[in-house]
Amino acid sequence: MLSGPPSDPNRFAQDLFTGLPRRYDLLAEVLSFGQNRRWRRAMVDRIVPAGPGRVLDVASGTAGVALQIERRTGAFVTGIDLTEAMLRRGQANVRAAGVGDRVSLVGGRAEQLPFPDATFDALTYTYLLRYVADPAATLRELARVVKPGAPIASLEFHVPSSRFWRFWWTGYTRLVLPAAGSLAGRDWFEVGRFLGPNIAQHYRRFSVDATVAALHDAGLVDVGVRTMSLGGGIVMWGTKGGG
Repeated sequence: MLSGPPSDPNRFAQDLFTGLPRRYDLLAEVLSFGQNRRWRRAMVDRIVPAGPGRVLDVASGTAGVALQIERRTGAFVTGIDLTEAMLRRGQANVRAAGVGDRVSLVGGRAEQLPFPDATFDALTYTYLLRYVADPAATLRELARVVKPGAPIASLEFHVPSSRFWRFWWTGYTRLVLPAAGSLAGRDWFEVGRFLGPNIAQHYRRFSVDATVAALHDAGLVDVGVRTMSLGGGIVMWGTKGGG
């Protein structure tokens, strides 16, 4: 049974995602009310002005964001993810897209990135902070590996602020997702049952205001926030200071 908050978020994330790679992209669409692609595009919009260069995509999963970044910017993209099974699926997607010379995937932890300081011209991270023990420290680590002046952007699920939409969001995440997941297999059922409570727990532990403060503490300026799809998703961004 999946429960939270987990005592070892890294191990929890590995266990959660190991069985999902073949169906992950479809699952992401279901879990996001069909909005995942739109949310991803809004996030990538924030780093497109950086143009070609070197971009790091953290929690890259099956490389959907990494491939979009390469397609829209012409950058050399490195994707990093904790889960080997997700990386294998991502590598297959990169090969199918014919961009293996421009998109590379590596295994690693967001909390301890295997790159020198100021390596990248831009950085994205997706659905990450719920799976790390110390979100503020992780944000400092992400900021460490980008150059001064580099944009950083993120995408995460969110809880609607409106009481009306929060009521329907709660019903969807507590009842509809587990029920729909049970028809597709145990992996889907477990994720569907886990997701809503996990999102709510995350924001009780690390609110949007706390995240904005942590981004500033990590050295980012011009931090912005955009809630999307009636509050079901949230895109955040900023620029590393010193540029």
